[in-house]
Amino acid sequence: MSALEIQNIRKTYGDIQTLKGIDISLESGEFLVLLGSSGCGKSTLLNIIAGLAEATSGDVRIGDRSVLGVHPKDRDIAMVFQSYALYPNLTVHRNIGFGLEMRKVPVPQRDKAVHEAAKLLQIENLLDRKPSQLSGGQRQRVAIGRALVRKPEVFLFDEPLSNLDAKLRMEMRTEIKRLHQMLKTTVVYVTHDQIEAMTLASRIAVMRDGRIEQLGTPEEIYNYPATLYVATFVGAPPMNLLKTNIRDGRLALSGSEATLPLPTRFREATGNGRELILGIRPEALRTDGAGLSIEVVSEVAELTGPELVVTALAGNQGLMACLPPRTPIHDNEKLTLFFDEEAMHLFDPKTGLRCG
Repeated sequence: MSALEIQNIRKTYGDIQTLKGIDISLESGEFLVLLGSSGCGKSTLLNIIAGLAEATSGDVRIGDRSVLGVHPKDRDIAMVFQSYALYPNLTVHRNIGFGLEMRKVPVPQRDKAVHEAAKLLQIENLLDRKPSQLSGGQRQRVAIGRALVRKPEVFLFDEPLSNLDAKLRMEMRTEIKRLHQMLKTTVVYVTHDQIEAMTLASRIAVMRDGRIEQLGTPEEIYNYPATLYVATFVGAPPMNLLKTNIRDGRLALSGSEATLPLPTRFREATGNGRELILGIRPEALRTDGAGLSIEVVSEVAELTGPELVVTALAGNQGLMACLPPRTPIHDNEKLTLFFDEEAMHLFDPKTGLRCG
């Protein structure tokens, strides 16, 4: 029995289709991240699961029952919002326990649950403070604690870290992952940040225009992107995409005389003159070693600390390479970049789908 099952969920507003048939099944303890740009439908889907919006058609099942038409408080879910939504006049202790207080949970039981959640979140020393006396990260911990005490079947997170600075986001990512490993609760987490998705998820659903482009583990999404959109959305810097066509059984780079061998796994893509998009991750490129190679001219080199990000031209097409930080690179320098055959991805430019 699945902990959460989303069956052919559709949502329309007049003539506008926001969700166009979403199917996902989650086992107990899975951490699903809904990843996509603004307007792709990920928050709408989360709100339908929570009961804050109604689906036009389809079904949502939590445990062994359908929850469509069931009031949010009766769905056995707990939600953490982008805004902390704390009561400014209540202490941290009362904010965390407020839901239990509304359910008439006895005070001793309520206090025990609050202290257990505070201990997990390492905010025991903050229980007597008001929200105005807390930092952004501490407020988000309180909001998570308010959800924790419910001990729900499913946790829902709606971009909970977007209001925090970069350092706090990293700290809170670690806290959320640690909590999930300890509690083994089913989680659905919405974000537009692919780093959050890759580090937190057991599975990622990449969404676009109300549909799921690809559903898989972080490793599958990163190493085997199903579409051009997934290839460019997941990865920082994004995957290099180079226009090519097949010439005498080889890949010819557009705007260049360079050609590359066509790996055997792409043989179904044959057809002289057929246009294809070649994808190569920037981190797959290097300046020495064996393997396939491509000639480029460097334009800009940016040192980020752990790596040197080089922007270059292959013929008239731009690409990026992530190299070791001490690599000696000069502007307008001719370089040979090497990569392994396994690092090659091919996509059909007309359908956007992966080949092979």
